[in-house]
Amino acid sequence: MENPVKVIAYDVGTTGLKTCIFEIGKEVNLIGTETADYKLYILDNGGAEQDPQDWWAAMCSTTRKLLSKTKTDPADISGISFCSQMQGLVLVDRNGHPLRRAMTYMDQRAVQEMQETMGRGITIAGINLFKLIKSIRETGAVNASVKDPVWKYNWVKKHEPEIFDRIHKWLDVKEFLICRCTGQFVMTEDSAFAALLYNIREGKKGWSSTICRMLGVNMDHLAEIKKSTDRVGVITAAAAGELGLAEETPVIGGGGDASLIGIGAGCISTGDTHIYAGTSGWVSTVVDKPLLDTTTMIAAITGAQPDKFNYFAEMETAGKCLEWVKDSLGLNYGHLTLLAGETPPGSGGVIFTPWLHGNRCPFEDSNARGIFFNIKLETGKNELIRAVLEGVCYHLRWMLEAQEKKITTGEPIRFAGGVALSDAAGQMLADITGRRVETTENPQNAGAVGAAVLIGLNLGIIGSFEEAKKTIRANKTFIPNSQNSETYEKAYAVFKQLHKSNKKHFKTLNQALII
Repeated sequence: MENPVKVIAYDVGTTGLKTCIFEIGKEVNLIGTETADYKLYILDNGGAEQDPQDWWAAMCSTTRKLLSKTKTDPADISGISFCSQMQGLVLVDRNGHPLRRAMTYMDQRAVQEMQETMGRGITIAGINLFKLIKSIRETGAVNASVKDPVWKYNWVKKHEPEIFDRIHKWLDVKEFLICRCTGQFVMTEDSAFAALLYNIREGKKGWSSTICRMLGVNMDHLAEIKKSTDRVGVITAAAAGELGLAEETPVIGGGGDASLIGIGAGCISTGDTHIYAGTSGWVSTVVDKPLLDTTTMIAAITGAQPDKFNYFAEMETAGKCLEWVKDSLGLNYGHLTLLAGETPPGSGGVIFTPWLHGNRCPFEDSNARGIFFNIKLETGKNELIRAVLEGVCYHLRWMLEAQEKKITTGEPIRFAGGVALSDAAGQMLADITGRRVETTENPQNAGAVGAAVLIGLNLGIIGSFEEAKKTIRANKTFIPNSQNSETYEKAYAVFKQLHKSNKKHFKTLNQALII
């Protein structure tokens, strides 16, 4: 590694944006952070939207504050990059201005659009057999979830034709911010794959004309594809004025959270597994080849590393469940996790299902919802709080076991995200999964660390991804407690049956989502 340099990484989440300054040298050291929140609009028809201008405003305000707080000269910033939420639909005009609010990965209103295209004829797991085969051959995955971006795109085509007619480009979240910074319309490979329109075959990598034609996508709307480590442009004079950064500061492509949080957690080699619990949650294992399990909705997705994939299982709401209970009870996170940690394992027999906005894996059901199951007179606030955290961990274990049907997951498991700041959560995850669990020094900043690594690779400060891995060490380890694990087994068996037992009831009560 060469002399250390300062860089900025932007972590663009569902509820807010975090700006981080790092110094990259022999290690990736965090200098300071600044955050800003923005609104998520949940609509009655299953929509979930955000205003892209809110992302940009948050990026500008936090950059200026952080530069001032850390007394950093903008000229000393050697590059910027992004880690962001994925599978958003940001439709922009020729000037890069958004034509409507962005439809986020949580948006699930396009049920009819998906069913009309993929749900007819001979089907497997509800997907047309011939389109399924064609999709897997081209992209290594299939648009089998109502939350996939192409259905949002087709929803706009059908319901907002006046907007659709003005589209210049379809961007994802970080790509909109790249456009504001540089004036360039690009999309990194991992975002292109997440659109499920990307041909993964050697010699043919790029947008798949076959899949675009099959799904009704105008290829003129698709941006130029770049690698996550590419310099995709420089900060323009106009953007520099708003951000408080130097004009012509290099902008590196970056990646989605599913690509970079694993890298920032030190899961870089084949077989490495990490679990993330932030707003959403997932289990991800590094693999060498494309894999797909349509029965559990798990696919190996293209990431930031060349020739590697992330076998990825996602749940919609993880830390968001804790935020919900925190807001409902008027507590702060510290008090919340303290109460959870002081309550005996098993929550007095109460089980919580963490499906507050539907679910994707190991079952797809936009109507699924949260349940507090087996409440009795003795049940108190503390049991309910712990049950929420245990429910998230039960579901993470369910996805981990679903991965094991196709691959061997790694041990120890790296635990990342805001929930990983809680030692109670780390121990609970170890007890429920029966695995050794590790956290890094700043697990809530793993995505930003991953983005900083990409800048370091582009600038030549870091020689390789494997070299970066050596700098990302664990600082806490949680060993399964066999007595606690025994307590959880019965509850976990019941937890896995709660969706099957209530699927029809969920549908009856939540029909508005599929009208």
